[in-house]
Amino acid sequence: MALRMWASSTANALRISCASKAHLSPAFSLSRCFSSVLDGLKYASSHEWVKHEGPVVTIGITDHAQDHLGEVVFVELPEPGGSVSQGGSFGAVESVKATSDINSPISGEIVEVNSKLVESPGLINKSPYEDGWMIKLKPGNPSELESLMGSKEYTKFCEEEDAAH
Repeated sequence: MALRMWASSTANALRISCASKAHLSPAFSLSRCFSSVLDGLKYASSHEWVKHEGPVVTIGITDHAQDHLGEVVFVELPEPGGSVSQGGSFGAVESVKATSDINSPISGEIVEVNSKLVESPGLINKSPYEDGWMIKLKPGNPSELESLMGSKEYTKFCEEEDAAH
């Protein structure tokens, strides 16, 4: 993991970019050197993703976020039935490096929580966009999705953020 972070930092410092890996996996539209961004999702500047599926949205942290956190060792999630506000914290992720609050990109009622993360928090590292999802919400204000970034905008945001550090 340390080597991976060093390589990512070095590549950013040298302004080396990696070619898209879209030809390797059609589900991935854009790829940074070590983090992937999926098409069809919305992204918050606090590094959470949102997948809108009918009346429910699924929320988790991005590959970029889990990469910077390192090995996730504990996840704190809310109970179903509660509500969250856009930008408000709904839980926390503890890694070997730090503990970070997880913020909701949109407002809504929590209808489901990924209980697998309690026993296997590393799912966030292994599969941040699939098995590592965190909560499902019934959106309170679906128009909030419009304020989030698409895949290209999020990729550019991450590159600029990494270059600034």
